[in-house]
Amino acid sequence: MNFHGKDIKIFTANSNRPVAQQIAECLGLPLGKSDVSTFSDGEIAVSLHESVRGSDCFIVQSTCAPVNNNIMELLIMIDAMKRASAARITAVVPYFGYARQDRKAKARDPISAKLVADLITTAGADRLLTMDLHASQIQGFFNIPVDHLVGAPLLASFLKKKIGDATEEYVVVSPDLGSVTRARNFAARLGCPLAIIDKRRQRANVSEVMNIIGEVKGKKVILVDDMIDTAGTLCNAAAATIEKGGALEVYAAATHGVLSGPAIERIKNSPIKELILLDTVPVTGERKLDNCTVLSIAPLFAEAIERIYEDKPVSPMFL
Repeated sequence: MNFHGKDIKIFTANSNRPVAQQIAECLGLPLGKSDVSTFSDGEIAVSLHESVRGSDCFIVQSTCAPVNNNIMELLIMIDAMKRASAARITAVVPYFGYARQDRKAKARDPISAKLVADLITTAGADRLLTMDLHASQIQGFFNIPVDHLVGAPLLASFLKKKIGDATEEYVVVSPDLGSVTRARNFAARLGCPLAIIDKRRQRANVSEVMNIIGEVKGKKVILVDDMIDTAGTLCNAAAATIEKGGALEVYAAATHGVLSGPAIERIKNSPIKELILLDTVPVTGERKLDNCTVLSIAPLFAEAIERIYEDKPVSPMFL
């Protein structure tokens, strides 16, 4: 017996509609009928065009740029469903904005990730489904259950097919010390050795490569990170592995392709041969690079949604 809702419904706002459509298709469901628009003064308007009373509702909405608009769309849609007597509301947020503001880096700093978590909870969400939070402790900012998916299996599976049996020709490289654990786990999945870029950041969005820990000479390098924002760290690391380390080729893989500011131009001018991203953030139009491969998260999220609906554990997906 399902105690949470008589049926399952997938809705979306405006941030990543194609992914929401793919998730619904994977589940064999139509996308929920709704409109998310803007009044002339900039206020967001949400209209639900079907009943959600007693339903188990999932709202797919990445809080990527425009971050604040997308967060408000999510909050207002949650509120609309709560007031329409939905049995349970799950916020499906493939990319969680403000995740990098997870602590006080200096005096009088806000902890914005906690504030966003409180807003989602207060709006009426019963649980959160997300992927690769920048800091995993953000799960503890929520007073509701959080299911935290990881993108590494999707990226590793794609690269494993490319590498084949030539694992000795490749080396996984962490672009900074903060990504070492992620890169180590990724290297274990591929069966490749690990190297680390030791860099010192002088100021925000500017990084300086200092040293390469490990052997990359004559190897094909795979740079791994959770997100690529302005791409400064990634491109500096890529250049360092070629110029200082003597690597042959550079590939890069990340879950979230935020690609803000000068990111596109930097990647175009970098030695990166191929960039592999997941579609947690839309990579379309001017943001789509010729050497960029975008993998779908829809099957993974669809399976997680099905497990949540059926009250089955999500953790076996990562065994």
